[in-house]
Amino acid sequence: MNANSPVDGVTAERRRRQRFVARRWGNVCFWVVIDGARLPVNDLSLEGFSVPFGAPLIEPRQLSFELSLEGIPERIFGVADTMNFTVGTDGGLLGCRFVSFEGDGAIRLHDWLTVHVIATATVRISEREAAEIVSGPSLI
Repeated sequence: MNANSPVDGVTAERRRRQRFVARRWGNVCFWVVIDGARLPVNDLSLEGFSVPFGAPLIEPRQLSFELSLEGIPERIFGVADTMNFTVGTDGGLLGCRFVSFEGDGAIRLHDWLTVHVIATATVRISEREAAEIVSGPSLI
């Protein structure tokens, strides 16, 4: 399967929002717990995330997740659908789309990504500009 091939064979729509590499200064900073396993997040957007995964799933599934940001004690809980699998050298990447969040999870995710954009920007950027990048359309 490739990046645009979902696990169920129906063409997956690409994310409409900008994806962000889930690393700061070369270190993983976003993590997700799925089925009790803590996995490093590869990339993240307001719409979903991808994580390293050993093999494609037999069929799509809905899963509960716990998302965390390194150094922040709060967690974001919710439900995501598996969308696609991209084959890689050590298995591949499993792409997931957010379905729902508990409580203020969606707002917290927006805040986390805004801070992440500010922290990783190579030029000075305001909080307003970072928030617009997070909420705006995909640039790639």
